[in-house]
Amino acid sequence: MARAWNWIPNALTLVRIVLILPFAMSLYHGDYRFALVVFLAAAITDGVDGFLARQFDWGSRLGAIADPLADKALLITAYLMLTLTSVLPVWLFVLVLGRDLLIVLGGVAFHFLVGRFDMAPSIPGKLNTLVQILVILAIVMRLAGLPMHSWVLPWGIWLVAAMTLFSGIHYGVVWGLRAWKAVR
Repeated sequence: MARAWNWIPNALTLVRIVLILPFAMSLYHGDYRFALVVFLAAAITDGVDGFLARQFDWGSRLGAIADPLADKALLITAYLMLTLTSVLPVWLFVLVLGRDLLIVLGGVAFHFLVGRFDMAPSIPGKLNTLVQILVILAIVMRLAGLPMHSWVLPWGIWLVAAMTLFSGIHYGVVWGLRAWKAVR
């Protein structure tokens, strides 16, 4: 009977993917309160789908791929829209997107040149994602007129930049060493 409900985590991931467009449009048009509501709804669906997948063993291969892609798409969209509206500097968006593209391209290269690539998020990678989420949340809250310190924007930019560089270098070193050991 419980297996009859195992589609729910994937459905929640799909909801999160669908929420990306209204989130992007609300950021682009400066409707930050609505953007905040959509962002929080996406966060709730992420938490619930993860809980259900773990608690009831409702995980799937589709969910294992789609869930982190949905999370990453939402974050990249947030950084893109806040860059297009001049809230964030272009260099930060290039850094955030560049790190993710290098990891994906490195994974593809590893897969085709070395062997099977099972990417598991590292602690620095998870911390980077957490920092990116918290900084976006704080910035959108500030833009929505909610109580938030003015230092959130400049310090958030530098914190995201530092964590992005650190986690990107970490992935490069770890997977570079794995590739080097595998071909030796």
